[in-house]
Amino acid sequence: MSNNPAFTESQKQYLSGLTFGTDVARAVRGLPVISGSGGSGTSIEVGGGGATVDGKTVPYGPEKIALDAQAATVGAGKKLCKEELAKQSKNPLDMWDEIVAWSDEGKFPKGDDVFLQKFHGLFHVAPAQNSYMMRLRIPGGLNHAWQLTGMADLADRSAGGYLDVTTRANLQFREIPADQGASMLYGIRELDVISLGSGGDNIRNCTASCLSGIDADELIETIPLAKKMHHHILNHREMYGLPRKFNIAFDGGGRIASLEDTNDIGFRAVRVEEDASSEEVPAGVYFQLTLGGITGHKDFARDTGVLLLPDECVAVAGSIVRVFVKHGDRTDRKTARLKYVLDDWGFDKFIDTVEKDYGKPLRRVDAARVTIPRHEDRMAHVGFHEQKQKGRFYVGVVLPVGRMTSDQARALAHIADEFGNGEVRWTVWQNLILPGIRERDVEEVQAAILACGLDYRASSFRAGLVACTGSAGCKYAGADTKANAMTLAKALESQFEIDVPINIHLTGCHHSCAQHYIGDIGLIACQVEQGDDMVDGYHVMVGGGWGDRQGIGRPLLQSVVFDDLPALIINLIDGYLAERQVDESFVEFSRRKTIEELQSLTKLALAQ
Repeated sequence: MSNNPAFTESQKQYLSGLTFGTDVARAVRGLPVISGSGGSGTSIEVGGGGATVDGKTVPYGPEKIALDAQAATVGAGKKLCKEELAKQSKNPLDMWDEIVAWSDEGKFPKGDDVFLQKFHGLFHVAPAQNSYMMRLRIPGGLNHAWQLTGMADLADRSAGGYLDVTTRANLQFREIPADQGASMLYGIRELDVISLGSGGDNIRNCTASCLSGIDADELIETIPLAKKMHHHILNHREMYGLPRKFNIAFDGGGRIASLEDTNDIGFRAVRVEEDASSEEVPAGVYFQLTLGGITGHKDFARDTGVLLLPDECVAVAGSIVRVFVKHGDRTDRKTARLKYVLDDWGFDKFIDTVEKDYGKPLRRVDAARVTIPRHEDRMAHVGFHEQKQKGRFYVGVVLPVGRMTSDQARALAHIADEFGNGEVRWTVWQNLILPGIRERDVEEVQAAILACGLDYRASSFRAGLVACTGSAGCKYAGADTKANAMTLAKALESQFEIDVPINIHLTGCHHSCAQHYIGDIGLIACQVEQGDDMVDGYHVMVGGGWGDRQGIGRPLLQSVVFDDLPALIINLIDGYLAERQVDESFVEFSRRKTIEELQSLTKLALAQ
């Protein structure tokens, strides 16, 4: 037997993980440890929420499923990616003392700690900026005026003096010095806001319809559900053991889309009419369960055939997440999203596995029996609009590519308190809504918004203008997307006053934070060689959409220098206005035309 080959490295990892797990399991049950024999000297102590093995704490509560998933990966002879190894070496949720110590010393984290600290919502964004960015968790995008005032003050004390609205109806602080990391964590908690799980491999901010409760067209309020989902996540430790980030959204079927079809889990409000009802599925409002949206990977959430009552959604989402925790890819970050489990398994196997975790069958209903509401108004997030409450209006305030100064934030909070109901609602379109305004106060509110340097009016371009942070604040971005977006909007507004919305999405990299694939015109940044220099440029897509216009944008042009882009887009829109059919939208036009025909509309711009 002495001539047998030595164990391979993967076999050694498997055996090590197997004996390690066995030791922990036996110790938890009060049984003697077996791997200490033969001189290994394993030391195990049990107590609290886990077992300490040779100084390493291993959980045996609900979060153990992530550890088991890692062990199963290694046991199958696969290699964990570096992020999984980092999470295995240290529980990211147990870093509070380290974060405070770094802040006291005025130091940024290094190595794996840069990734792990993201679990607390603190992102060291060097080399773009030698500072932190902090992302929050604002379920349903709902804040109160007093919170916004406090966040504006916090931005002045410990950050860059401004706030950014994200495409998840959320807020970010930027330009946070190293010695202010802990101050930011203290500050937001005192405002009843948290950042835990807003970065890293976690479920991000749960979004909902921003007009929830005030929209006469909606089927059901969704902000309460987003809040319940938020608290479920915070109070279930296994919700933090994911292989990759995860998005959940609720759409109530009203006038402003929550883009639920771009999320890993989308809950879309639908109706079963009397003539389509049955004893098992009575007439009423349900949520259609959709799964696997990730438009950066060119996929929308797909209907599962499952209908849920509102009070079933949170528990089912929890089961879906647990299945993902157990079976998501922990070897390759590029394929670690839910979409790839669904692609590998198929929907039937996945839903069957979810039902086992949930403990009972889910309600399956043929799509033909379901009525999907079509109430969306692409301009409803800007300007003044009547609420379902008689005599009350809401106003959608336009923010330049999602950014407002702390002074503007305080002014908006004052307007919300003085003239509204004290609420501030963020939208996935990077702006905000102030509800509860009386009709007699509309003119005064208009003047107050203009006085703080913002506006409630927007062109058809600016209303749908979406831009990520870009190279000014993100190390991944290939161009300064926010500045480029403003330049492009001004150029288009100088040429056109059009009667239809045209969404333009500028994203800085493949992470697609601005969701370039679903814009009427989508732009993803790149660097383009120009002489001896590398300059900002973009790849151009056309024809994207969501909801009933759902579609992934088609590539139109590659590596266009940004300086050439405004003229190119102007020619494209000029061609649309000249050649469109009656009532034809830009997305319909761009899908009707071949890529070659659309390219021909841009040639004049490229030649000039």
